[in-house]
Amino acid sequence: AVVSTQSQEEGTGERPYGHALVIGISRYPKKVTKSMGKTKQNKRSKIKPFVKVYNCNHLQPTRYQLDLPLDKEVLNKNSIKDPALKRKALSQVKSILEEKYKTAKSRWFFQKLRI
Repeated sequence: AVVSTQSQEEGTGERPYGHALVIGISRYPKKVTKSMGKTKQNKRSKIKPFVKVYNCNHLQPTRYQLDLPLDKEVLNKNSIKDPALKRKALSQVKSILEEKYKTAKSRWFFQKLRI
């Protein structure tokens, strides 16, 4: 599952096609049961996110929406080019996604797509 954060429909000099800044989940959280201890539940609830710039032709829009409170200064196209800024953006996205997962809102987003 992927969430588009910023889109550039016209393209730029660097990317002469419509593109969007996208965040998603590389590694989904594992199944958690009540009988597991707190530490095991915390370990299995970890998420590995990714941040990429995708061509708009490769994205399929859906009716689903996910509201994420993202900081626009930390997460932008320029931050992806610099490795230190990208790490900072990924850690912010990871904390937001894990918090959203633990509140049990939008469960559909945290399940693998079965195609």
